[in-house]
Amino acid sequence: MGRNYFGTDGIRGLTNAGVMTAATAMKVGQAAGTRFLRGSHRHRVVIGKDTRLSGYMIENALVAGFTSVGMDVVLTGPLPTPAIAMLTRELRADVGVMISASHNPYEDNGIKLFGPDGFKLSDADELAIEAMLDQDLALAPAAQIGRARRIEDARGRYIHAVKSALPDDVRLDGLKIVVDCANGAAYQVAPSAMWELGAEVITIGVQPNGTNINDKCGSTHLDLIKETVVASGADIGIALDGDADRLIVVDEQGQTVDGDQIMALIGTQLAARSELRGGGLVATVMSNLGLERYLAGQGLTLERAKVGDRYVLEKMKAGGFNVGGEQSGHMILLDHGTTGDGTVAALQVLAALVQSGKKASELLHLFDPVPQLLKNVRFAGGKPLDDPQVKAVIADAEAQLQGKGRLVIRPSGTEPVIRVMAEGDDAREVEAVVDAICAAVKEAAV
Repeated sequence: MGRNYFGTDGIRGLTNAGVMTAATAMKVGQAAGTRFLRGSHRHRVVIGKDTRLSGYMIENALVAGFTSVGMDVVLTGPLPTPAIAMLTRELRADVGVMISASHNPYEDNGIKLFGPDGFKLSDADELAIEAMLDQDLALAPAAQIGRARRIEDARGRYIHAVKSALPDDVRLDGLKIVVDCANGAAYQVAPSAMWELGAEVITIGVQPNGTNINDKCGSTHLDLIKETVVASGADIGIALDGDADRLIVVDEQGQTVDGDQIMALIGTQLAARSELRGGGLVATVMSNLGLERYLAGQGLTLERAKVGDRYVLEKMKAGGFNVGGEQSGHMILLDHGTTGDGTVAALQVLAALVQSGKKASELLHLFDPVPQLLKNVRFAGGKPLDDPQVKAVIADAEAQLQGKGRLVIRPSGTEPVIRVMAEGDDAREVEAVVDAICAAVKEAAV
C-alpha cells in the first residue's frame, strides 16, 4: 500500500495543515498504542519533544490517543531524540514517541516512533499503523483507560548515559567549547554534559521561545557558531540540530567539519583500539569519494546505503557495523545508542581532541574531499528519468567519470525534484556533467 502519512523519518509536515494536526496525532496515538498492546502487562509509552510551540498541542493529542486505548504515558518534556530511544528501553516501555521536525523551521512538526527495543519502527509496523489511521479503533473500557505522568529526572538520566559513552578517566579540562543547541531539544543537556566533564562551555542557541528553533542557528546555519568560535578563541565548536540527532563541528579557525570527516575520525580511532566492527563504516550514497579513498588507505571499507539514517542503520545491523552516518551529520554509534546522537558523537570528537593534543583543524582534516556538486531540478509531473534522452546523457556521464568519480541521481521522496550529484577529481568536468544531466531532465520534464 502507499504511504499517506509516514515518510522516511516518521510523520512530518506543516502544523495544523495536511497530516500534522491534533486530530491526526490523536489517531496516531490510538493506532500505535493498539499496535503495541501485547500481553497482559500494564502498557507504557514514553513521549518526548523538542521546543516547538506546537509541541504542546501534539503532545496532548498523543496523550489522549494513547490513554484512550489503555496505555499509560510517561512525559519527559524537551529532550533529544536519542534520549527518548534510550528511555523507551530503560523504562521497559512498549513504544516511544519523539515530537520533532528535526532541522525544519518551527512551523513544522513531526512524530517519530520507536519500538520497545529503542530502534525506529520497521516498515511493517509503520504500514500497519498507517492502515489503522483511517479506521475506527476499539477503545479501552472506562476502568482501563491509561494514566499520564511526567518524570522529572529524565534530563539527568540522559546526561549520565552520554557521559558513560566515554572512559571514566577521560576529562575535558582545558578545552574551551562553543555549543550551539539550535534553541532545540538539547539546550539543557548537551552543555551540561560537557561542563560536567570539565570543559569551559560557551553556549548559543539555548534560549528557546517556541518559535526560534533552528532560526539562524544550529547545524544547518553555521555563521553564528563560526563567528563565536573565532571571536572567543575557542578550541572547537559543536553544532546540533533541533532534535540533537545531528552534529556538525567547527574547528578553531571557523572552518566547517562535516559528517564525513567526523565519521573518518571516529572510525579510525575505534579501529586503532580494535573496537571497530564490520571492517569499516556505513554511509550514504552522498558521502564524498574522498572518504571512501581515505578509508581504503587505512584498510577499511565504506558501505553505502540510500539517503536516510534508517537505511544506514539497516545496513549497519545487517553487516555487523557499529559506526555509520551521513555527510549531513547524523552519527550512529551502536555501542552507545540505537539512533543518531549528536551529543554522543561530539563527546567522541572532544575526547580525541584532548587525547591527541592536536588542534581541531589538524585532527579533523583527515582527507581532502574531491570536488562534489549537487543540483536539484524541479519538474511538474511524469517521470523524467525514464526519458530515453535522459538515460543516454546519464550513460555518457557514467562512462566519462568511470574510475575517477561518481554519479548519483535520485528523485526526492517528498517533492517533485530530481537530485543530480556528481563528484570527481576535475571540478570543471564534474560541473559539466551535472549541467548536462540537469538540462536533459528539464527538457524531458517540459
